[in-house]
Amino acid sequence: MAAVLRRGASFICLGSSQLLSGGCKHGRTCILPFFSSNNRNSSSSSKIKVDLDSSTGIAVVKFQNPPVNSMSLDFLTEFVISLEKLELDKSCRGVILTSAQPKIFSAGLDILEMYGKSPEHYAEFWKSVQDIWLKMYGYRKMTIAAINGFSPAGGCLVALSCDYRIMADNPRYRIGLNETQLGIVAPFWFKDTMVNTVGHRTAELSLQFGLMYSPSDALKIGLVDQLVPEENVLGTATETMTKWLAIPDHAREISKSMLRKPTVDRLLASRDADTKNFVNFVSRDSIQKSLGLYLTMLKERKE
Repeated sequence: MAAVLRRGASFICLGSSQLLSGGCKHGRTCILPFFSSNNRNSSSSSKIKVDLDSSTGIAVVKFQNPPVNSMSLDFLTEFVISLEKLELDKSCRGVILTSAQPKIFSAGLDILEMYGKSPEHYAEFWKSVQDIWLKMYGYRKMTIAAINGFSPAGGCLVALSCDYRIMADNPRYRIGLNETQLGIVAPFWFKDTMVNTVGHRTAELSLQFGLMYSPSDALKIGLVDQLVPEENVLGTATETMTKWLAIPDHAREISKSMLRKPTVDRLLASRDADTKNFVNFVSRDSIQKSLGLYLTMLKERKE
Protein backbone atom coordinates (compact mmCIF):
# COMPACT_ATOMS: atom_id res chain seq x y z
CA MET A 1 0.00 0.00 0.00
CA ALA A 2 2.68 2.47 1.03
CA ALA A 3 4.68 1.60 -2.07
CA VAL A 4 1.82 2.59 -4.33
CA LEU A 5 0.49 5.66 -2.51
CA ARG A 6 3.59 7.74 -3.05
CA ARG A 7 4.48 11.32 -2.21
CA GLY A 8 2.29 12.81 -4.91
CA ALA A 9 -0.78 11.20 -3.42
CA SER A 10 -2.50 13.45 -0.95
CA PHE A 11 -5.68 14.37 0.86
CA ILE A 12 -6.54 10.94 2.32
CA CYS A 13 -6.70 9.88 5.92
CA LEU A 14 -7.59 6.22 5.72
CA GLY A 15 -9.83 4.27 8.08
CA SER A 16 -10.49 0.56 8.23
CA SER A 17 -12.43 -2.18 9.86
CA GLN A 18 -9.49 -3.05 12.08
CA LEU A 19 -6.16 -1.83 13.41
CA LEU A 20 -2.95 -3.65 12.61
CA SER A 21 -0.37 -2.80 15.24
CA GLY A 22 3.13 -3.70 16.21
CA GLY A 23 6.35 -2.10 17.31
CA CYS A 24 8.30 0.15 14.93
CA LYS A 25 11.54 2.06 15.16
CA HIS A 26 11.85 5.77 15.86
CA GLY A 27 8.98 5.71 18.33
CA ARG A 28 6.43 4.75 15.70
CA THR A 29 3.74 2.14 15.95
CA CYS A 30 2.61 0.39 12.78
CA ILE A 31 -1.05 1.24 12.92
CA LEU A 32 -2.80 1.28 9.57
CA PRO A 33 -5.66 3.80 9.73
CA PHE A 34 -7.98 4.19 6.81
CA PHE A 35 -11.95 6.61 12.17
CA SER A 36 -32.52 8.53 32.50
CA SER A 37 -32.44 10.30 35.51
CA ASN A 38 -33.91 13.69 36.47
CA ASN A 39 -33.29 16.40 33.90
CA ARG A 40 -31.50 13.91 31.69
CA ASN A 41 -32.36 13.33 28.04
CA SER A 42 -30.91 10.50 26.00
CA SER A 43 -31.08 9.84 22.30
CA SER A 44 -29.28 7.35 20.13
CA SER A 45 -28.80 6.48 16.50
CA SER A 46 -27.02 3.57 14.94
CA LYS A 47 -23.60 5.20 15.26
CA ILE A 48 -23.81 8.12 17.69
CA LYS A 49 -25.27 8.16 21.22
CA VAL A 50 -26.03 11.47 22.93
CA ASP A 51 -26.70 11.82 26.67
CA LEU A 52 -27.46 15.38 27.78
CA ASP A 53 -27.78 16.23 31.46
CA SER A 54 -29.58 19.57 31.48
CA SER A 55 -28.92 20.01 35.20
CA THR A 56 -25.18 20.30 34.55
CA GLY A 57 -25.28 21.44 30.92
CA ILE A 58 -22.93 18.61 29.93
CA ALA A 59 -23.60 16.32 26.98
CA VAL A 60 -21.70 13.08 26.45
CA VAL A 61 -21.44 12.04 22.80
CA LYS A 62 -20.34 8.43 22.37
CA PHE A 63 -19.11 6.88 19.14
CA GLN A 64 -20.71 3.49 18.64
CA ASN A 65 -19.76 2.27 15.19
CA PRO A 66 -18.12 -1.12 15.89
CA PRO A 67 -15.62 -2.50 15.70
CA VAL A 68 -13.36 0.59 15.53
CA ASN A 69 -15.63 3.62 15.01
CA SER A 70 -14.62 4.07 11.38
CA MET A 71 -15.85 7.42 10.10
CA SER A 72 -18.22 6.50 7.30
CA LEU A 73 -20.49 8.98 5.53
CA ASP A 74 -23.40 7.89 7.73
CA PHE A 75 -21.27 8.25 10.87
CA LEU A 76 -20.09 11.74 9.92
CA THR A 77 -23.58 12.86 8.97
CA GLU A 78 -25.04 11.70 12.30
CA PHE A 79 -22.11 13.24 14.14
CA VAL A 80 -22.64 16.69 12.58
CA ILE A 81 -26.41 16.57 13.13
CA SER A 82 -25.89 15.63 16.79
CA LEU A 83 -23.49 18.53 17.31
CA GLU A 84 -25.83 20.96 15.56
CA LYS A 85 -28.74 19.92 17.79
CA LEU A 86 -26.64 20.36 20.91
CA GLU A 87 -25.40 23.74 19.73
CA LEU A 88 -29.00 24.92 19.43
CA ASP A 89 -29.99 23.46 22.80
CA LYS A 90 -29.73 26.24 25.41
CA SER A 91 -29.49 23.68 28.21
CA CYS A 92 -26.21 22.38 26.76
CA ARG A 93 -23.02 24.25 27.60
CA GLY A 94 -20.35 21.63 27.00
CA VAL A 95 -19.79 18.42 25.02
CA ILE A 96 -17.60 15.44 25.88
CA LEU A 97 -16.62 13.14 23.02
CA THR A 98 -15.71 9.55 23.81
CA SER A 99 -16.12 6.00 22.53
CA ALA A 100 -18.54 3.24 23.44
CA GLN A 101 -16.09 0.72 21.95
CA PRO A 102 -13.36 -0.66 24.21
CA LYS A 103 -9.75 0.28 23.50
CA ILE A 104 -10.53 2.51 20.50
CA PHE A 105 -11.49 6.17 20.20
CA SER A 106 -11.71 6.12 16.40
CA ALA A 107 -9.59 4.47 13.71
CA GLY A 108 -10.21 7.31 11.24
CA LEU A 109 -11.95 7.65 7.92
CA ASP A 110 -13.64 4.63 6.36
CA ILE A 111 -11.75 3.35 3.32
CA LEU A 112 -14.94 1.83 1.90
CA GLU A 113 -16.22 5.36 1.24
CA MET A 114 -13.25 5.91 -1.08
CA TYR A 115 -13.33 2.72 -3.13
CA GLY A 116 -15.52 1.74 -6.06
CA LYS A 117 -17.82 4.75 -5.80
CA SER A 118 -18.69 7.64 -8.11
CA PRO A 119 -16.92 11.03 -8.15
CA GLU A 120 -20.14 12.48 -6.76
CA HIS A 121 -19.96 10.12 -3.78
CA TYR A 122 -16.31 10.96 -3.13
CA ALA A 123 -17.17 14.67 -3.15
CA GLU A 124 -20.08 14.13 -0.76
CA PHE A 125 -17.89 12.11 1.57
CA TRP A 126 -15.04 14.61 1.61
CA LYS A 127 -17.44 17.50 2.23
CA SER A 128 -18.75 15.57 5.23
CA VAL A 129 -15.18 15.28 6.53
CA GLN A 130 -14.75 19.02 6.07
CA ASP A 131 -18.12 19.59 7.76
CA ILE A 132 -17.18 17.73 10.93
CA TRP A 133 -13.88 19.57 11.26
CA LEU A 134 -15.47 22.97 10.58
CA LYS A 135 -18.20 22.24 13.11
CA MET A 136 -15.79 20.92 15.75
CA TYR A 137 -12.99 23.44 15.37
CA GLY A 138 -15.31 26.44 15.42
CA TYR A 139 -17.81 24.97 17.90
CA ARG A 140 -19.41 27.51 20.26
CA LYS A 141 -19.77 25.06 23.12
CA MET A 142 -16.89 23.85 25.24
CA THR A 143 -15.55 20.47 24.01
CA ILE A 144 -13.43 17.81 25.67
CA ALA A 145 -12.09 14.64 24.03
CA ALA A 146 -12.15 11.70 26.45
CA ILE A 147 -9.75 9.47 24.53
CA ASN A 148 -10.21 5.93 25.82
CA GLY A 149 -8.18 4.04 23.23
CA PHE A 150 -6.28 4.18 19.96
CA SER A 151 -6.75 7.42 18.00
CA PRO A 152 -4.87 7.47 14.68
CA ALA A 153 -5.38 9.81 11.73
CA GLY A 154 -8.98 11.06 11.53
CA GLY A 155 -9.57 10.00 15.13
CA CYS A 156 -6.65 12.17 16.15
CA LEU A 157 -8.01 15.08 14.10
CA VAL A 158 -11.35 14.95 15.95
CA ALA A 159 -9.52 14.96 19.29
CA LEU A 160 -7.30 17.85 18.16
CA SER A 161 -10.41 19.83 17.24
CA CYS A 162 -11.61 19.79 20.85
CA ASP A 163 -10.69 22.44 23.43
CA TYR A 164 -9.16 19.91 25.84
CA ARG A 165 -7.94 16.33 25.58
CA ILE A 166 -7.86 13.69 28.33
CA MET A 167 -6.34 10.32 27.39
CA ALA A 168 -6.25 6.92 29.04
CA ASP A 169 -2.81 6.30 30.54
CA ASN A 170 -2.31 2.96 28.83
CA PRO A 171 1.14 2.54 27.20
CA ARG A 172 -0.36 0.33 24.49
CA TYR A 173 -2.49 3.15 23.07
CA ARG A 174 -1.28 5.54 20.39
CA ILE A 175 -2.43 8.85 18.95
CA GLY A 176 -1.20 10.87 15.96
CA LEU A 177 -1.57 11.87 12.33
CA ASN A 178 0.23 8.95 10.69
CA GLU A 179 -0.70 9.50 7.02
CA THR A 180 2.88 9.50 5.72
CA GLN A 181 3.40 5.94 6.95
CA LEU A 182 1.07 5.01 4.08
CA GLY A 183 2.84 7.31 1.63
CA ILE A 184 0.09 9.93 1.70
CA VAL A 185 -0.16 13.51 2.88
CA ALA A 186 -2.56 15.06 5.39
CA PRO A 187 -4.45 18.06 3.92
CA PHE A 188 -3.42 21.54 4.97
CA TRP A 189 -6.20 21.93 7.53
CA PHE A 190 -5.09 18.78 9.32
CA LYS A 191 -1.61 20.30 9.37
CA ASP A 192 -2.86 23.66 10.63
CA THR A 193 -4.70 21.98 13.49
CA MET A 194 -1.58 20.09 14.54
CA VAL A 195 0.62 23.20 14.32
CA ASN A 196 -1.84 25.18 16.43
CA THR A 197 -1.74 22.46 19.08
CA VAL A 198 1.90 21.36 19.38
CA GLY A 199 3.86 24.09 17.58
CA HIS A 200 5.52 24.24 14.19
CA ARG A 201 8.69 22.21 14.78
CA THR A 202 6.97 19.37 16.60
CA ALA A 203 4.29 19.30 13.89
CA GLU A 204 7.01 19.08 11.23
CA LEU A 205 8.47 15.98 12.82
CA SER A 206 5.05 14.49 13.59
CA LEU A 207 3.67 14.87 10.07
CA GLN A 208 6.83 13.97 8.15
CA PHE A 209 7.46 10.79 10.12
CA GLY A 210 3.78 10.01 10.62
CA LEU A 211 4.52 9.60 14.32
CA MET A 212 2.13 7.77 16.60
CA TYR A 213 2.64 8.85 20.20
CA SER A 214 2.21 6.90 23.39
CA PRO A 215 0.06 8.69 25.98
CA SER A 216 3.12 9.85 27.94
CA ASP A 217 4.84 11.20 24.83
CA ALA A 218 1.61 12.83 23.64
CA LEU A 219 1.41 14.63 26.98
CA LYS A 220 5.02 15.82 26.71
CA ILE A 221 4.47 17.51 23.35
CA GLY A 222 1.04 18.93 24.26
CA LEU A 223 -0.94 16.69 21.92
CA VAL A 224 -3.05 15.75 24.94
CA ASP A 225 -3.54 17.79 28.11
CA GLN A 226 -3.99 15.16 30.80
CA LEU A 227 -3.51 11.43 31.45
CA VAL A 228 -5.66 9.43 33.84
CA PRO A 229 -6.30 5.72 34.50
CA GLU A 230 -8.45 4.22 31.77
CA GLU A 231 -11.45 3.69 34.05
CA ASN A 232 -11.40 7.38 35.07
CA VAL A 233 -11.33 9.01 31.64
CA LEU A 234 -15.01 9.91 31.41
CA GLY A 235 -15.35 10.86 35.08
CA THR A 236 -12.32 13.13 34.88
CA ALA A 237 -13.65 14.70 31.69
CA THR A 238 -16.91 15.52 33.49
CA GLU A 239 -15.07 17.06 36.46
CA THR A 240 -12.82 19.05 34.13
CA MET A 241 -15.78 20.28 32.11
CA THR A 242 -17.34 21.67 35.29
CA LYS A 243 -14.24 23.79 35.87
CA TRP A 244 -14.30 25.12 32.32
CA LEU A 245 -17.99 25.97 32.62
CA ALA A 246 -17.17 28.25 35.56
CA ILE A 247 -15.89 30.69 32.92
CA PRO A 248 -18.65 32.93 31.43
CA ASP A 249 -19.69 31.36 28.14
CA HIS A 250 -19.57 34.55 26.06
CA ALA A 251 -16.01 35.42 27.11
CA ARG A 252 -14.73 31.90 26.44
CA GLU A 253 -16.53 31.68 23.08
CA ILE A 254 -15.14 35.01 21.83
CA SER A 255 -11.63 34.10 22.95
CA LYS A 256 -11.87 30.75 21.18
CA SER A 257 -13.17 32.37 18.00
CA MET A 258 -10.33 34.91 17.93
CA LEU A 259 -7.78 32.12 18.14
CA ARG A 260 -9.38 29.64 15.74
CA LYS A 261 -11.29 31.70 13.16
CA PRO A 262 -8.25 32.37 10.90
CA THR A 263 -7.65 28.61 10.62
CA VAL A 264 -11.33 27.92 9.87
CA ASP A 265 -11.39 30.71 7.28
CA ARG A 266 -8.49 29.13 5.38
CA LEU A 267 -10.54 26.04 4.61
CA LEU A 268 -13.72 28.02 3.92
CA ALA A 269 -11.84 30.07 1.33
CA SER A 270 -10.59 27.00 -0.56
CA ARG A 271 -13.16 24.36 0.26
CA ASP A 272 -14.21 23.65 -3.33
CA ALA A 273 -10.60 23.33 -4.48
CA ASP A 274 -9.82 21.02 -1.57
CA THR A 275 -12.78 18.81 -2.50
CA LYS A 276 -11.83 18.77 -6.18
CA ASN A 277 -8.25 17.78 -5.35
CA PHE A 278 -9.48 14.91 -3.20
CA VAL A 279 -11.92 13.63 -5.83
CA ASN A 280 -9.30 13.80 -8.59
CA PHE A 281 -6.83 11.93 -6.46
CA VAL A 282 -9.06 9.16 -5.16
CA SER A 283 -10.62 8.57 -8.60
CA ARG A 284 -7.30 7.65 -10.22
CA ASP A 285 -7.15 4.09 -11.49
CA SER A 286 -3.84 3.51 -9.70
CA ILE A 287 -5.28 4.68 -6.37
CA GLN A 288 -8.45 2.63 -6.77
CA LYS A 289 -6.30 -0.41 -7.50
CA SER A 290 -4.20 0.26 -4.42
CA LEU A 291 -7.26 0.64 -2.23
CA GLY A 292 -8.67 -2.59 -3.61
CA LEU A 293 -5.46 -4.43 -2.76
CA TYR A 294 -5.51 -2.92 0.72
CA LEU A 295 -9.08 -4.06 1.33
CA THR A 296 -8.16 -7.56 0.15
CA MET A 297 -5.25 -7.60 2.59
CA LEU A 298 -7.53 -6.59 5.45
CA LYS A 299 -10.06 -9.28 4.50
CA GLU A 300 -7.34 -11.93 4.44
CA ARG A 301 -6.06 -10.88 7.87
CA LYS A 302 -9.57 -11.29 9.29
CA GLU A 303 -9.92 -14.82 7.97
